[in-house]
Amino acid sequence: MATSTMPRGWRLAGRYTLLIALAIVVLFPIWVMLVGAFKPGNKVLQNPLLPTHVTLDTLREAWRDGNLGRALVNSTIVALIVTVAQVVTAVLSAYAFAFLRFPGRTFVFGVFLATLLVPFEATVVVNRSTVQDLGWLNSYQGLAVPFLATAFGTFLVRQVFLTLPKDLREAARMDGLGHLGFLREVAVPLARPTLGALALFGFLSTWNQYLWPTTISTDDDWNTVQSGLRALAQAQIDKPNLVIAGTVIVALPIFVILLVFQRQLVRGLTAGAVKG
Repeated sequence: MATSTMPRGWRLAGRYTLLIALAIVVLFPIWVMLVGAFKPGNKVLQNPLLPTHVTLDTLREAWRDGNLGRALVNSTIVALIVTVAQVVTAVLSAYAFAFLRFPGRTFVFGVFLATLLVPFEATVVVNRSTVQDLGWLNSYQGLAVPFLATAFGTFLVRQVFLTLPKDLREAARMDGLGHLGFLREVAVPLARPTLGALALFGFLSTWNQYLWPTTISTDDDWNTVQSGLRALAQAQIDKPNLVIAGTVIVALPIFVILLVFQRQLVRGLTAGAVKG
């Protein structure tokens, strides 16, 4: 018995050792950032790995100098608008590609997927010119409208809809449910984990946007969190601990969201992996 259990014990020890090593690699920069955020500027380089001289003044100064309160409000509003819009447009378009029969359906879906190959940087100049012509600079619609739909969301939700048995659609039709009724009563509830993951992806990607908000926001009151951090770094170039503190403030909502919805994210990513 001893000889049969030893290899398994060694394997478990190796796995836990690897997990601990990976955890240290991942958590080390986070720890350094947190330590620096709670230190005054003249102490940030003294014992950088130890939480000595802890103070909240650095966080308060970063909040005030970076106007992060306004930036957090802007990012939250824009992220919520984009998230809701992406989920709605993804559900409607995915339903059309999964359940409706119309000429050129495969070709149109291919065009949808082809847009994933176009980098956003290639469209910034055109989008910026369009937004300026519409008078949407320094506005929520200017920050949100270019991202209200996503081909990735359409593809993700369509794959889940394709796993639904055809009998469900026939049974719903016999019960008098039309397309919207079937979508609302059957398809969306069954695809809820994937929609949750899509919403989480949409929120996180919008929250972390840097290029587009910087491009169309010429007023500091319309900064999002990333452009707010840029402005803080430029204004306080001699105080790197303020940028670190600002990064902690900006990252805190994302950390809370990931902590709360991590199971939803995993379920959503694996929901359409197995057909059945």
